[in-house]
Amino acid sequence: MSRTSVTGRLSELETAVELLTEQEYDKFRRWFLEREWEAWDRDIETDSGSGKLDFLVQEAHDAKRSGKLRDL
Repeated sequence: MSRTSVTGRLSELETAVELLTEQEYDKFRRWFLEREWEAWDRDIETDSGSGKLDFLVQEAHDAKRSGKLRDL
């Protein structure tokens, strides 16, 4: 898809969103946020499985060992 085509589609989407009623916009927003959260969850799962987030576990262990981590 060409850049011009994408820009045109985005412009159409922006116009369509601006024309939504408040109720329609709320429904659209919830749908869009849910879509984003699902993508975030997939990314976290992938990164966790690949070891990309292992440094966070190590940081938590180090903080606990040094007494900098407090219980919730």
